[in-house]
Amino acid sequence: MTAQKPGLHPRNRHHSRYDLDALCQDCPELRGFIIATPTGEATVNFADPHAVKALNKALLAHFYGVAHWDIPEGFLCPPVPGRADYIHHLADLLAESVDGTVPRQASVLDIGTGANCIYPLIGNHEYGWRFTGTEVHDEAFASAQAIINGNPGLTRAVRLRRQKDPAAILPGMIHKNEQYDATLCNPPFHDSAASARAGNERKRRNLGQSRDGALNFGGQQQELWCEGGEVAFISQMIAESKAFGRQVLWFSSLVSRGENLPPLYRALTEAGAVKVVKKEMAQGQKQSRFIAWTFLDEAQRRRWAQTRFTA
Repeated sequence: MTAQKPGLHPRNRHHSRYDLDALCQDCPELRGFIIATPTGEATVNFADPHAVKALNKALLAHFYGVAHWDIPEGFLCPPVPGRADYIHHLADLLAESVDGTVPRQASVLDIGTGANCIYPLIGNHEYGWRFTGTEVHDEAFASAQAIINGNPGLTRAVRLRRQKDPAAILPGMIHKNEQYDATLCNPPFHDSAASARAGNERKRRNLGQSRDGALNFGGQQQELWCEGGEVAFISQMIAESKAFGRQVLWFSSLVSRGENLPPLYRALTEAGAVKVVKKEMAQGQKQSRFIAWTFLDEAQRRRWAQTRFTA
């Protein structure tokens, strides 16, 4: 019997241990990164960023039918099971307005889609959702577009928008008369370059790496830190979201640290959010969560769902 990874969403495809032979069939380059544990079991060399990238390629190919996926050197290589969990919990949230049925063909705004384009890849495969991905970084934008172009089934389902104002998050990205059923975001969680470096050092020590070892999951500055950290970033997004409260059913964002929730709840109260939801997630020992908020009351949310999801 295969071991279960604790805490993942019931619909998450990654509960069982990795079938490395099957993954290597879908991504032969992964085979070069398989090593033996002290007990002789086959595993991936997670301390090697190239191994982590190859594993992601294999997971996306095997579970999500992604034929082409690549990211530039040094960009964030996201853990697929955790990102899938966000999608599945967000699906449950949308389902609440349609008697528990997850809507197909929902329209989702991915704020800061990144070079990896991970949420559109998973969300489109699992639920047929359409995505608009926003991105401020030229190289990340080009990488995400190359992924979309390399997977013909995505070209009609995923579009990208370049955020030309680095000081803005939502303005310019949600156009007049557009509606989105949800937004999602993986915000930069460090508040400074020094904090990001310290976090990287902790990861290296945990992996048994030397100080000059490459960080296995990578990450560019705009992916890892911003002035004021995730509290400042999400608080800005909350303040901006009020202007789009009739165009979006649910806004949401990952929150990496539980102690950051109180100031975000205060910001939501100040913005006039009608309902706020917190979804707890866990992958092994890693605890995470996202918060979601709406400016629509229950009756308005049901009317939205009837119009958008049952037509």
